[in-house]
Amino acid sequence: MTKDYISVNRGVWNADAKNWVALGERLWAGAPHWGIWGLPEADLGLFPADLAGCDAVELGCGTGYVSGWMARRGACVTGLDLSAEQLATARRLAGQHGAEITFLEADAEATGLPDAAFDFAISEYGAAIWCRPGIWLREAWRLLRPGGGLVFLGNHPLSLICTPQNGAPCEAVLHRPYRGMWGGDWTEVEIDPSGVTFNLTMADWMALFREIGFEIVNYLELYAPEEASQAQPFVPLDWAKAYPSEQVWVLRKPA
Repeated sequence: MTKDYISVNRGVWNADAKNWVALGERLWAGAPHWGIWGLPEADLGLFPADLAGCDAVELGCGTGYVSGWMARRGACVTGLDLSAEQLATARRLAGQHGAEITFLEADAEATGLPDAAFDFAISEYGAAIWCRPGIWLREAWRLLRPGGGLVFLGNHPLSLICTPQNGAPCEAVLHRPYRGMWGGDWTEVEIDPSGVTFNLTMADWMALFREIGFEIVNYLELYAPEEASQAQPFVPLDWAKAYPSEQVWVLRKPA
């Protein structure tokens, strides 16, 4: 994949930022809940039990609501994103909610932040899907102190291989090969073109974690809840109740 995905993705998110303002406002104001189905933190437990006094970084923060949730729990938070337009919303909402957060326009693959500066790193989508895994995960490792944790949530590999080549919503049919999966280039698809995203097979994710040195603490596959009544873009409701549309990796840098 030779395309300049960093510039492409920055352009996509700067252009689309206005469409995420209202959602960002709602998420900043509410209790933590995750992914496209809004699954509650009480059920998933993606945050450490105690964030008070922790140095935390959000890698690809968008409108900054995850950073806001961490600040509300007592963390000293840095949020970074490629998109200046998304960060403008994040800064406005942080001011509105009285949250002291450092927001930086930076690439999660090369943050420019100091070594071993953080106790906890997180990405809900953000770097988790928009950056090359072998690059941003090594950067997260560099940023974490020994014993630090990394949590990231993004598309399940199954959702990618069940997506038609034209970008239409998932189907209960395999449209793409699983072997050799790297992600998807959505810049020229027929239906709602966007940027370039990344994903791996389960075996390749685990091999990469071992290569870098991360320990796997937990792994979650997320489905649409049975009570859900509204589909999400590109994920039909019936499909997402039968197949996992999202995944969560919970990792640890050994002490």
